[in-house]
Amino acid sequence: QVQLVESGGGLVQPGGSLRLSCAASGSVFSIYAMGWYRQAPGKQRELVAHISSGRSTNYADSVKGRFTISRDNAKNPVYLQMNSLKPGATAVYYCNADGRTATMRPFHSWGQGTQVTVSS
Repeated sequence: QVQLVESGGGLVQPGGSLRLSCAASGSVFSIYAMGWYRQAPGKQRELVAHISSGRSTNYADSVKGRFTISRDNAKNPVYLQMNSLKPGATAVYYCNADGRTATMRPFHSWGQGTQVTVSS
């Protein structure tokens, strides 16, 4: 079992910043890739940012230049630095990870989500 726990969400004014963290625990051997997704009320879940084990990244067009995804190594937490936040960023943000467990079984896990609200 691999669990992902997100933290760092909250209420922020437009133009402000937040930093989300996602930590993996449990039987983890390695993590190949991690990503941040978000789901606003009445909308489908969408990819925000993704980072591979080689640290290549890709972003949704709506966040390019303002959001940065990062991780230190294959097991450390993954972060999402969000700057110049807009009201449209209001959503529940979910962390996702793909990797292998200590018994070398592949896993695909989701966190429980953290609420981000951008409002004055």
